[in-house]
Amino acid sequence: MTKTFYKMHGIGNDYIYFDCFDWFPADPCAVAKKLSDRHFSVGGDGVVFICRSEVADAKMRMFNADGSEGKMCGNAIRCIGKFLYEIKGMKKDVLTVETLSGIKTLVLTVEDGKVVSVRVDMGAAELRPAHIPADFSGERAVNVPLEVGDREYRVTCVSMGNPHCVTFVDDPYALDLEKIGPMFEHDGHFPERVNTEFVRVDGKNELTMRVWERGSGETWACGTGACATAVAACLMGYCDENADIKLHLRGGDLTIRVTPHAVYMTGPAAFAFRGEAEL
Repeated sequence: MTKTFYKMHGIGNDYIYFDCFDWFPADPCAVAKKLSDRHFSVGGDGVVFICRSEVADAKMRMFNADGSEGKMCGNAIRCIGKFLYEIKGMKKDVLTVETLSGIKTLVLTVEDGKVVSVRVDMGAAELRPAHIPADFSGERAVNVPLEVGDREYRVTCVSMGNPHCVTFVDDPYALDLEKIGPMFEHDGHFPERVNTEFVRVDGKNELTMRVWERGSGETWACGTGACATAVAACLMGYCDENADIKLHLRGGDLTIRVTPHAVYMTGPAAFAFRGEAEL
């Protein structure tokens, strides 16, 4: 069968989106692996299926480029807000999206009928290692040593609905991420693998980061990773709670605000193109 897809991105974190209000593929993992290939197909960091929900305006099912299902993607969910408003005709400034890590609330900024940015209530950060999951002792894993390859890193572990390992370095762009990223992703301390953020402190409430995403490799942006990084930076004293934190990623900037009860992410969402795919 042939289905229409929409290529969208949040500051370069690009996914292939399908309107699945009236259908769903028999093998979504296979669809994601096939279409995400950047050499032989559409190309993307994964595939997102936008489905009906009984408890929210829509439901998100997202699959990484390797076919594994993810619980949550911050950049993808902003794109879903734009899709629901502009394509599905849900003309509301506030939308809700059901994910495998709970229902997320989106506040849309609309100009001339177009969604220019989306603020997402990402919920509270999870710091208990057993719930991330991360195999470290204690109530939190903050600035703890982790030996990866032939080097010891100081890491902070956070879950924003998916597991993250944040490490602060002098220059994230000097790292050989293609070599180091898989070592972190598959390290034995992370039973469900892990997303890893390599972060430089540029100043108070300003950070630069690169991210290695489990199942996709290096991506140009990661919304949950930016949130986890901001949380880790607050715990380390580099950034302030209840303040706008500017995150510079390869694809652009996100603004994160960490509060005691929730983390808020604000950023753009964009259409790239529309096409048809034989599934």
